[in-house]
Amino acid sequence: MSFFFLVPVYIMAKLELWFSSSSFSFKILWVIMQTGKVHVALVASPGMGHLIPVLELGKRLVSHHGFSVTIFVVTMDASLSRSQLLRVSEIKDDFLEIVLLPAVDISARVDKTIGILRQMAMVVHEALPSLRSAILAMEVQPIALIVDMFATEAFVVAEEFMMLKYVFVTTNAWFLALTVHGPNLDKEVDRDDHINNQKPIHIPGCEPVRFVDCYEQFLRRNKVYFRMGTEISTANGILVNTFYDLEPRTLAALHDTRKVGLAPKAPVYPIGPLVRPVELSLRGEVLNWLDMQPKESVLYVSFGSGGTLSAKQTIELAWGLENSQQRFIWVVRPPVENDSAATVFKSNGVYNDFLDYFPEGFLNRTCKNGLVVPKWAPQTEILSHPSIGGFLSHCGWNSSLESIVNGVPMIVWPLYAEQKMNATVLAEHIGVATRSKLLASQGVVGRGAIAAMIRKFMVDKEGEVIRAKVKMLKSCAVKALSNGGTSYNALATVAEECKIGMQRRNAKTG
Repeated sequence: MSFFFLVPVYIMAKLELWFSSSSFSFKILWVIMQTGKVHVALVASPGMGHLIPVLELGKRLVSHHGFSVTIFVVTMDASLSRSQLLRVSEIKDDFLEIVLLPAVDISARVDKTIGILRQMAMVVHEALPSLRSAILAMEVQPIALIVDMFATEAFVVAEEFMMLKYVFVTTNAWFLALTVHGPNLDKEVDRDDHINNQKPIHIPGCEPVRFVDCYEQFLRRNKVYFRMGTEISTANGILVNTFYDLEPRTLAALHDTRKVGLAPKAPVYPIGPLVRPVELSLRGEVLNWLDMQPKESVLYVSFGSGGTLSAKQTIELAWGLENSQQRFIWVVRPPVENDSAATVFKSNGVYNDFLDYFPEGFLNRTCKNGLVVPKWAPQTEILSHPSIGGFLSHCGWNSSLESIVNGVPMIVWPLYAEQKMNATVLAEHIGVATRSKLLASQGVVGRGAIAAMIRKFMVDKEGEVIRAKVKMLKSCAVKALSNGGTSYNALATVAEECKIGMQRRNAKTG
């Protein structure tokens, strides 16, 4: 997941106008009537890891394919989401609208036993009436509804308004393959094979999924997760935030409906990597500090907008960074015990003094070669800086793509959700990352192992090999998104389908 940055006042003012329903309705009507542009709607489920790629997809549909786009944001906290939007959205185009649906409060029905996936499903379900009303109020309704993979229940709204329906998978293609194959596997394979006997899951045409890497909701036979897999396969198309050179084997299997079992009406379109662009005007203490460091000498450490470590692990990481004797920037969040995803939907309270979380004297001892930043830093800008030589990451897919497009190799430290699968893709399938075997044990990783891993990565030949591979993929990513590239052409195919759909609807109503 990505971080946020503050935007100029004039953008705030512009967004404030767009958030009002009256200006929204008038503006969309004016756009459609005056330009004849294809109008599509996007739905982002809660969490910045979903919102950011949805925003980038919307901007790309506007700028590269001439669409008019409305983005509906499902939220659990209206004030928090508006603040986040203002930080990630530099919207300068009259053909892109962002609409915050009324905040959904499920707090009375949620306790510690309710996982992230179920919470998201509950919020999306409660937001459907608001989404339906917003679309119904439009003078000209969208021709297509594109939802992220956690909002597939919104397909019922698309069907009511006879809209084309697409799903946007904001993570890797391997996770998509597991998700769409899961409902069939649940029926055909005995539970003991994978869960009790810890045998790998064999997905036809793909790398097998080891028990230690498998998505937790799959292991739990989560009904919401398997419902998603079924609903994804009913779409007119599946957009994935990846590109051919990144996952060639998995994408080949997904295109072969005999292997993974996707319905022929659900072709897969790799349209990535879609990441937040660098804001060249953004400067501050962090970037100024980086300007003074040697090329590729700094390790950037961050666990995303939702990831947290325990207090003991935070202390061990601090010692590991110090003992590695490597330069670093560390974005620190307050520790949380027994919940590595504590800040996915919410802030974890008031930020206390650094000294509460670090070994005594840590900041003084590391002040010459390290920079500690509380809670948030401009991640995209940091990763694009020439002084950055590596990224110690929770390997959320947005962060992983941001690292790849900037040619930065990774040390992967998965925390929750599908991040174990992401880590395997990055370290083993692609070869742009390394990781410690100790992470698989789920225990606390000690300072010695951390220091050795960092030195090996930043100094030894292993790091050089990984660095060369990620720089090659950086070039491939640029080509994929360029006019005529594989990802550009994939999205162009979807755009053409929407244009044909609009022509057919106009012919019926003409």
